[in-house]
Amino acid sequence: MNAPTAQDILPAGRRSSRTAAWFERYVRRHPPVAVGLALLGMMLVIAILAPVLWTVDPSAISATKRTRVPSELNWFGTDMLGRDIYSRVVYGARISLLVGFLVAVLASAIGLAIGLFSGFVRWADGIVMRIVDGMMSIPPVLLAIALMTLTGGTVTNVVIAITIAEIPRVVRLVRGIVLSLREQPYVEAAVACGAGAPRIIAKHILPNTLAPMTVQATYICASAMIVEAILSFIGAGVPPSIPTWGNIMAEGRALWQVRPHIVFFPALFLSLTVLAVNLLGDGLRDSLDPRLAKRI
Repeated sequence: MNAPTAQDILPAGRRSSRTAAWFERYVRRHPPVAVGLALLGMMLVIAILAPVLWTVDPSAISATKRTRVPSELNWFGTDMLGRDIYSRVVYGARISLLVGFLVAVLASAIGLAIGLFSGFVRWADGIVMRIVDGMMSIPPVLLAIALMTLTGGTVTNVVIAITIAEIPRVVRLVRGIVLSLREQPYVEAAVACGAGAPRIIAKHILPNTLAPMTVQATYICASAMIVEAILSFIGAGVPPSIPTWGNIMAEGRALWQVRPHIVFFPALFLSLTVLAVNLLGDGLRDSLDPRLAKRI
């Protein structure tokens, strides 16, 4: 039976206070993480409480309220069809965050598996990386547009298209880490002791990839939201019947000079969300990288 640790002996209240104190010190040492978490938390609250926060139905059309400027009744104004922009922007937060998080999780998981296989299995490395190099020769936006043209515009297809475009970045990152780790003395010692490949990967290689993968996932999330907005802006993404920040901006670009509010508010929310995710990624990179952590 293992001896109890000091953490186990402490009462629950003391443990929670220590955790809160540790988190406070962490946030003070890494201000970008605090700013990113605050902005991202605000956007998550807006997305979760969208049905409560919107003032009117985001799809409700009113011919008498077309292109109104921001007012007490319509906080962000109205678009060319008289729809309330505030409600549409709030609802659009759901789509953008959903796409960003799903793409980050799927691309990270699939790319991690392929990268581990490619980096550790020597005979497969050349085949896998030639395929990855071919995919990376196509810009992610163009690859996503081509896939959307073949599959059609739905949220699911948008997630799949952007995920496929983002996987090569993850594969190259993980493969590079595995190539450096498999030459380390402790991995060679494990091989000499007769440990199998699955055990070596699970015990010695996979844990060392989690920190850089976490940081990479934040950048993928931000990139996915931008690509989704681009696809919706050019009409190749989510259908116009579903409000997203990209298609709201697309609908207002014809009136940009006379009614800039139609484009300004969805662009502001998109910029703040991408900024929050990037700040969070930069903070995690600084805190998880031992070389950078020593300087802070």
